[in-house]
Amino acid sequence: MYNTLTRIQNVFGFFTTVAFVVAALIAASDFTAPRTPSASIKPTNVQVVKGRPHYYSTKKEEYAIIKFSLDADLSTLFTWNTKQLFVYVTAEWPAPPSGADNMNQTNKAVIWDTIITSPSADHLANIGPIALKKLRKSAAGKSIDPSRGKLSLKNQKPKYQITHPTGRIAETDDVTLRVNYNVQPWVGILTWNQDFDFGRWKKLDGGISKTFELPALKKKKDGEEKKKSEKVKL
Repeated sequence: MYNTLTRIQNVFGFFTTVAFVVAALIAASDFTAPRTPSASIKPTNVQVVKGRPHYYSTKKEEYAIIKFSLDADLSTLFTWNTKQLFVYVTAEWPAPPSGADNMNQTNKAVIWDTIITSPSADHLANIGPIALKKLRKSAAGKSIDPSRGKLSLKNQKPKYQITHPTGRIAETDDVTLRVNYNVQPWVGILTWNQDFDFGRWKKLDGGISKTFELPALKKKKDGEEKKKSEKVKL
């Protein structure tokens, strides 16, 4: 009644249906796990200098260097379905008034980021073999390692500097630092910071610094300028 091809198609159709249902149940299980992330962040040292912020920069421009201290507990974001957690810090400030010279409307820049893998995804970590061996040893026999979601950084140097299309960024007002995260599951949808509570998932408690002002452009010391002028005369 049924030839071989028809039987193979039926088996394959049944298999894909079962796989889809199982994947949907796994993704839905994330909503049953509570999420209560918290973080506190503050700037510790802020400088604005003029130079080439990147090796490929063709001209000198103003850029800001913001060091910060961060304490975060993101351990509840890890479940058995979590593949890795992407954490990043942004510097944000209000958009300029309409008609101003500064037409950039985003006013948001990432200054630091990191990827935290779950024990089941350690092989994806972009680290050296020795560090990877230690990481695997610390998580031996664990499907979930909540301690990985706890961060404590003191006077952390930024990975990226803040620039602006106009080339000017000194004395910018109302700047804040914000902690952001992105949960990447094995199965399911990607989730980012929440601005409101959703069931057992709570929004990030804290994670925003007090407003501060970027300082004026850091000038060279008089001694350095004098030495430079003497060198030119020679």
